[in-house]
Amino acid sequence: MEDNIDSNAGSSNSSNTGSTGGSKMRSVAVAATAIALLAIAIPFVWSPNEEGAKTESAAAVVTPAASHDAAESTAAGGACMADAKPANWDFKLKDIDGKEVSLSSFKDPNKVVLLNFWATWCGPCKAEIPAFVELQEKYKDKLTIIGYSVDDTAELAKKYAAEYKMNYPILLGEGREDVQDAYGPIWGIPASFIISKDGKVCRKHMGIAPKAVFEKEIVALM
Repeated sequence: MEDNIDSNAGSSNSSNTGSTGGSKMRSVAVAATAIALLAIAIPFVWSPNEEGAKTESAAAVVTPAASHDAAESTAAGGACMADAKPANWDFKLKDIDGKEVSLSSFKDPNKVVLLNFWATWCGPCKAEIPAFVELQEKYKDKLTIIGYSVDDTAELAKKYAAEYKMNYPILLGEGREDVQDAYGPIWGIPASFIISKDGKVCRKHMGIAPKAVFEKEIVALM
């Protein structure tokens, strides 16, 4: 993963043509990547004899900018956050084939939705993709994952979708700060939102999160 993050962190420095929002996200992504690399280099010394210490250490390595907390989710006692609000579906966007798509077309009373804000220049974003592919395949009848590329061109996003074998729809957010504002504020990516079958934003992850955390929260809403 380190090689993948290094190469993509470098690409973020050379990409200066995105929107203002995209530039801010690139800066945050670069900082998050640096923190991740530093975390990997430092030996873990937290509570080695306590049960669950290994799990916590592993989470620290892969969540450089994450706000998620698996323990907090469990302690909350429910699948949804206490202050869960309805998701905003009132947007029309282009997909990687140039087709206009209504975000509301993904609403389904039988499916949970995972809306993931990402970009091809974001190393941590790409690190999450294999887990999303696996989750989409495993729960294809009960889950819809949507990849929202914040500032990539259709050509570039399509190339990465093919390379990573992304089996879920990719929408393009070039110049669409309104979508980010509707789910934000989003100061960096990846950012993921888990939406229940009745349309509430039940969980938020500002930063990379482990597959196990996503799966636990998704299954709880099925």
